[in-house]
Amino acid sequence: MPRSHLAYEVADISALARSLRDGLGKLEGPPGHVQLLNLLARAAGFRNFQHFRADHAARQPPEAPAPAPAPDHARAAKAARLFDAGGGLTRWPKKRNQQLLCLWVLWSRIPAGEVFAERQVNELLNGWHHFGDYALLRREMVDLGLLRRTPDGREYSRVEQPPPAELGAMLALTRAAA
Repeated sequence: MPRSHLAYEVADISALARSLRDGLGKLEGPPGHVQLLNLLARAAGFRNFQHFRADHAARQPPEAPAPAPAPDHARAAKAARLFDAGGGLTRWPKKRNQQLLCLWVLWSRIPAGEVFAERQVNELLNGWHHFGDYALLRREMVDLGLLRRTPDGREYSRVEQPPPAELGAMLALTRAAA
């Protein structure tokens, strides 16, 4: 377990000394490491050392969010080649990472906040690809959590979530081709 540095502060050192004296007097022998940590934490007004450590963690400012990853333009360019000049997906890619980017492009074309019947989703997907397997696209989008469907499969809706960094580059490349 990594060693963490915790600031220890008490308002009254005299009360600390009395609390330590009383706690050490109740022990049969010299205190172990954990017993001593608990004695010090109780002297500072905590239930035990875990309470002290949790209080310290709660007082720490939240960590800054990690910077967004830079888009992989080469990956986006490879996947963008799978779209024709009109923006239609010409074939289903073999590589999973290209499949994912293509699905994100199709996801971005689905209107947000609307509920669609299965037939409507199929029609949308049919208009965006040329290899004749809208069911594959629909199923993959549901499995990835890009689309939500009711248990009976009658209604579908787009699931809002942060896209991968490459989506912006993909959209720019597919729009430039159109």
